[in-house]
Amino acid sequence: MKTKEEKFEQVKLLPGIPMLVVIIVLFALTGGFMKWVLPNLSGLLVGLLFIVAIVLFVFLIISFRGFMQIEPNEARVMIFFGKYEGTVKENGFFWVNPFYTKKKLILRARNLDAEPIKVNDKSGNPIMIGQVIVWKVVDTYKASFDIDNASKTTTSQGVMIDNVNEKMKSYESFVKVQGDAALRFVAGMYAYDNSGNDKELLTLRSGGEEMNEILENQLNERLALAGIEVLEARINYLAYAPEIAAVMLRRQQADAIIAARERIVDGAVGMVRHALEKLSEEGIIELDDEKKAAMVSNLLVVLCGEDHAQPIINTGTLYN
Repeated sequence: MKTKEEKFEQVKLLPGIPMLVVIIVLFALTGGFMKWVLPNLSGLLVGLLFIVAIVLFVFLIISFRGFMQIEPNEARVMIFFGKYEGTVKENGFFWVNPFYTKKKLILRARNLDAEPIKVNDKSGNPIMIGQVIVWKVVDTYKASFDIDNASKTTTSQGVMIDNVNEKMKSYESFVKVQGDAALRFVAGMYAYDNSGNDKELLTLRSGGEEMNEILENQLNERLALAGIEVLEARINYLAYAPEIAAVMLRRQQADAIIAARERIVDGAVGMVRHALEKLSEEGIIELDDEKKAAMVSNLLVVLCGEDHAQPIINTGTLYN
């Protein structure tokens, strides 16, 4: 018994146009034989030939079920009375044994834009994260027999048919469920950002292509069971959950203010040092330690203050 995808035997796959011509000619010959030849015969031979003609006529009608047309990036899974016989991926118009069941599969790439879901990151913070997945069916055996594709639908006459659109929708649902599971797993492995822990080298926010690659690998591991390959997976939405968004925004603002203040202080200290060095090198004025302390204090207030400094004219001395 075959347990993996195999190519359908070429000798069982006949060109469709020549077979269509043969069947039409046989139809015409059978009809002509029954209309013009049988009435002129007599005896037991007439009954025997009539039965043969009826059987041939019924077989020719059934033979029309053997035709199939395969477009680019489509496939037919061939089943003979419950036994998998192979997959046809060649494009064109063909004829096979009409008793084969031909399950249609679409191999074209498809997009899945998943709605953002709420998960907890490595630090336990609730976040909203979404993804876009580009996927396609690559293994027709696994896609047909290893998962339930729920492809059977009922017509108004109560006849069960194999609906390829419903089948592809079931694959899309399978990808969505596994995609959400993979996204939750990846989001739980990494922090949203490194604002709470500077030791985090890789975060959801700064991971970029590396994070997308990790997500893609997780999806491929989960979807290999269904014969589905993920061509690309990207995180397209990332934000804190609404209940903590305001608090995290204030924290980010505080971090930004602290970082800005640190840079301002570093720059102010450098400017004060440079000013004292220039005054000392060029001998403009001699400053003792007390005057230097006063000058440093005044310069730092001017350089680090948020408001513009208001000049004050000192009519006395630095000591009075």
